[in-house]
Amino acid sequence: MSAKAISEKTGKEFLYKYICTSAAVQNRFRYCNVSAETDWDRLTQEHPWLLTERLVVKPDQLIKRRGKLGLVGINLDLQGVQEWLKSRLMKETTVGKAKGVLKNFLVEPFVPHTQEEEFYVCIYATREGDHVLFHHEGGVEVGDVDAKAQKLMVAVDDKLSEDQVTEQLLTNVSDDRKEVLASFIVGLFNLYEDLYFTYLEINPLVVTQDGVYVIDMAAKIDATADYICKAKWGDVEFPPPFGREAYPEEAYIADLDAKSGASLKLTLLNPRGRIWTMVAGGGASVVYSDTICDLGGVDELANYGEYSGAPSEQQTYDYAKTILSLMTREKHPQGKVLIIGGSIANFTNVAATFKGIVRAIKDYQGPLKEHEVTIFVRRGGPNYQEGLRVMGEVGKTTGIPIHVFGTETHMTAIVGMALGHRPIPNQPPMDAHTANFLLNAGNSAATPAATRTASFSEPRTFNDATPAKKCKGGLPAAKATMLFRKHTKAMVWGMQTRAVQGMLDFDYVCSREEPSVAAMVYPFTGDHKQKFYWGHKEILVPVYKNMADATKKHPEVDVLISFASLRSAFDSTMEAMQYAQIHTIAIIAEGIPEAQTRKMIKMADERGVTIIGPATVGGIKPGCFKIGNTGGMLDNILASKLYRPGSVAYVSRSGGMSNELNNIISRTTDGVYEGVAIGGDRYPGSTFMDHVLRYQDTPGIQMIVVLGEIGGTEEYKICQGIREGRITKPVVCWCIGTCATMFASEVQFGHAGACANQASETAVAKNQALRDAGAYVPKSFDELGDVIKTVYDELVANGTITPAQEVPPPTVPMDYSWARELGLIRKPASFMTSICDERGQELIYAGMPITEVFKEEMGLGGVLGLLWFQRRLPRYACQFIEMCLMVTADHGPAVSGAHNTIVCARAGKDLISSLTSGLLTIGDRFGGALDAAAKQFSKAFDSGMLPMEFVNKMKKDGKLIMGIGHRVKSVNNPDMRVQILKDFVKQHFSATQLLDYALDVEKITTSKKPNLILNVDGFIGVAFVDLLRTCGGFTRDEADEFVEIGALNGIFVLGRSMGFIGHYLDQKRLKQGLYRHPWDDISYVLPEHMSM
Repeated sequence: MSAKAISEKTGKEFLYKYICTSAAVQNRFRYCNVSAETDWDRLTQEHPWLLTERLVVKPDQLIKRRGKLGLVGINLDLQGVQEWLKSRLMKETTVGKAKGVLKNFLVEPFVPHTQEEEFYVCIYATREGDHVLFHHEGGVEVGDVDAKAQKLMVAVDDKLSEDQVTEQLLTNVSDDRKEVLASFIVGLFNLYEDLYFTYLEINPLVVTQDGVYVIDMAAKIDATADYICKAKWGDVEFPPPFGREAYPEEAYIADLDAKSGASLKLTLLNPRGRIWTMVAGGGASVVYSDTICDLGGVDELANYGEYSGAPSEQQTYDYAKTILSLMTREKHPQGKVLIIGGSIANFTNVAATFKGIVRAIKDYQGPLKEHEVTIFVRRGGPNYQEGLRVMGEVGKTTGIPIHVFGTETHMTAIVGMALGHRPIPNQPPMDAHTANFLLNAGNSAATPAATRTASFSEPRTFNDATPAKKCKGGLPAAKATMLFRKHTKAMVWGMQTRAVQGMLDFDYVCSREEPSVAAMVYPFTGDHKQKFYWGHKEILVPVYKNMADATKKHPEVDVLISFASLRSAFDSTMEAMQYAQIHTIAIIAEGIPEAQTRKMIKMADERGVTIIGPATVGGIKPGCFKIGNTGGMLDNILASKLYRPGSVAYVSRSGGMSNELNNIISRTTDGVYEGVAIGGDRYPGSTFMDHVLRYQDTPGIQMIVVLGEIGGTEEYKICQGIREGRITKPVVCWCIGTCATMFASEVQFGHAGACANQASETAVAKNQALRDAGAYVPKSFDELGDVIKTVYDELVANGTITPAQEVPPPTVPMDYSWARELGLIRKPASFMTSICDERGQELIYAGMPITEVFKEEMGLGGVLGLLWFQRRLPRYACQFIEMCLMVTADHGPAVSGAHNTIVCARAGKDLISSLTSGLLTIGDRFGGALDAAAKQFSKAFDSGMLPMEFVNKMKKDGKLIMGIGHRVKSVNNPDMRVQILKDFVKQHFSATQLLDYALDVEKITTSKKPNLILNVDGFIGVAFVDLLRTCGGFTRDEADEFVEIGALNGIFVLGRSMGFIGHYLDQKRLKQGLYRHPWDDISYVLPEHMSM
């Protein structure tokens, strides 16, 4: 959601910090908050003016008209403020229909002034620009400012000047105050723009000889602009509307939402209520709330919320467990119901999200049964059959009553069942499985034969899309009536391969001659080609680094589908509109600041470009073209007959609800001709009326369906069009959000634009206006399908529509990945792994979650035990591993591995190359003695050979004993690394048979030569064998196998890598040049006849 109200304190803080004006703004930062926890002594120390000034006190909780409600204490001293608060602080009061507790108050200096010094100023945003309202008589009795105030509209991208303010707003102000007021209002407007306010009202604004005083202030800011304004805003707290508490669970979900690419919303309305919802989709969540309220459940509705945008299993689990935790805190005498509903998803994998919900239900099965909770489920979309099956299974295994329904059931039918208004079917009919639609039963791999490609009522035409017409005389360009045709070519911004493949599959089943996607733009890679499927064949789609190259090489492209992020969507869209060939742009991103959206709309209007979105899934024209993920997976496209056109066109805000309309229209009429979801933002790029007029002027469309929404006034333009005769085709219309008028406090629904700022913007008012204008308006969403069918049947009866014979749906090969997801195929894996799993929400090492690894403080040795040996080793074993890594980390620059690393680093090579150069020297002669020593000593010991026999045999065979000998260290100059390890092993290991054997061998070899000691490699090798054999975690065969496959050399490789990296960094830090070995250190031995 975008426009959010802020507290008066926050609004004034922004104003005092950032306003730029020549007017003397008084009482800057002289305010303080008071609550039940306030320490008055400390407060007066921080704000000494409280002890010397006369004061004003008022609640700061988004309450309107506080003065008229007697909620402002004026001209009091500090003791008077405290007395005034005693009868109000933490007391319940009623404001309108809302009951709430007064918890937070604002105290400011009292400003003595006369009525003539009070003014009113307000700035608010609309689609066309920002309106500035000014009235020379402010204060409590200002009355209807819309009727009284002077008004000035500043168009998008225009600036406000002091001359404009003086001439158009200050006509009733005395000359001595005009200059101050003009400067202040311009400064206020610039502040409003810079800090992305959407509403800013000051009443009264007091102007005295001393300067300007901001007495009372109300404001909203565009919360989606946080990434732009964070430096100035800081961490803004958005208080809940008066009458509704701020719950920690709401903050938790808001935090999840902020960290996720998906959308997660939760508003608690009545935590003691018996009706709880967990609805997928912003539009669908409103429809379910409407239906619950229509059926008398408003007082028992506990929450409003939604999850959408393909949340992960973990995110859905976290959301679901929050709901279940809340609803199982207090029992209800009638038990409780949980409605898990949703429209037909476009791209969310229903089975994946349901797995998260199922996990939560299993975790809360005890409390759910104790609170007598009954669950009703209705969902459609990708893999929904598997999701419903899993949900049904959990009901059987837990004993919780769970009633499961798919797309064969009307979306809101489960509400009537849950509230006892309609019977629950014993065995609801199930639609065919996804696979039934997708598997190609025929043997032919050719493109399907052409099916119906024109509407029942439209003659076939094969002309290319009509471009936008450029008007003469500098007027805005006229936009195209027909956005998509059979030969429309699109460009996709963003590496959205799944969406592109979905578009190509749609093209294929529609019997298009060529794919609709001509190119992709992705700035983060170089130009290349991306592989996709066209039916059974593989094709390549070019990907360009910039839009200029893409448009130049593909002049036939006139549609841009932008999957750019909310941060980059504005710049990429503005760039796209520089290319005259682009006539239609779909912007998928949600959360684009409204100010940026309005600038895009202005440029689009000037250039004759139609924008669909932002915050949309797009649109679809059956038989011709679809935008991105619109229409969902192929099973839904075929089930809703979107592969060929019908006679009904629709426009909605919600993407999910547009898919539901596809379903409803396909079941009640001959199908969809075209459908567009304009997006849920307050200012969509194109409006309901834009598309309704296109549909009116399109011959193949015989009736129009509009799914409107609470908020905004666009639906009234449809009323006007019907009354004036501009719209003559039958219009079936329903505005969702009728429940809003039944709530005591304001509720911001899932879409940013779904909030009524005045009575005319409510869904109830708009539905009545449409009904009065002559549109077909059902009594509720439940009846929408019935009304559509009635109107369609009338059109068939009077001959306007002649239903054509239905053709069988074409087929398309199924993607391997999707077939595997559905469980239809299997194949042996190319790789097997048993040590790590990164697929879930948490990394797992050998069955142990990473959080547990840290919780248990396993350290590096413990992690190595999990990943190398698939065991949780004893603590002493983990410590021994870490000690081995420490003592093998480095042995100076002279050894071959370090030498190679240094030479390589000095040759200018990178870290990986230098490290690899050093590691490649490890072998039997350098560092690789761990494995060899372990094998030699183990073989001798296990065969029963005495130490002397072992030494003699190795000498007889002419072999070195690996792990014996050192260039520098000897019996008289022992290696302290070995001594440290020996002390630890003797203290902690339960048995050291092989080590004792090796030490006996050492006694024999050192008697012959003092430097033939058991070196660090040999010690680690034999001690590690003792560890594997005696720690209790391995069988003898397993221990021997780890030695055989080279695990012990891994210790040296891992440890010495630390030293090699150290040498690399050291050489770079010392800025050493290219190494060249000196001639005098090389013995040149050449054949005699070639010597100089």
